Amino acid sequence: QVQLVESGGGSVQAGGSLNLSCAVSGLTFRFYCLGWFRQAPEKGREGVAMSDGDGGPVYADSVKGRFTISQDNAKRTLSLQMNSLKPEDTAIYYCAVIRSRRCPVLDIAAKDYVRYWGQGTQVTVSS
Repeated sequence: QVQLVESGGGSVQAGGSLNLSCAVSGLTFRFYCLGWFRQAPEKGREGVAMSDGDGGPVYADSVKGRFTISQDNAKRTLSLQMNSLKPEDTAIYYCAVIRSRRCPVLDIAAKDYVRYWGQGTQVTVSS
């Protein structure tokens, strides 16, 4: 049984930082592209960052230079370090396992390539 369990969400002021973690179990970690998505109130779910562990990670333009995705294959953990947070980063953040080793293009359709979702963790950034 595949499980993705996120942690690390919370409330911060603009300019602050948070680190999200996702513990993955039930699958061979290195065989999949992994990623983070988010969904703000009344908006669609969007890709934030993805990594296949070998090539360079990819980021949404809105978070480039502020967010860093990383994975620890030994600990089977995916992380998202978020710095210089803005109110528009407020959303529920989801850890995701893509259905292939190759990461899809990080566009509006990226969520259609997700095979497994975590339960989500709330991030709230106040101005």
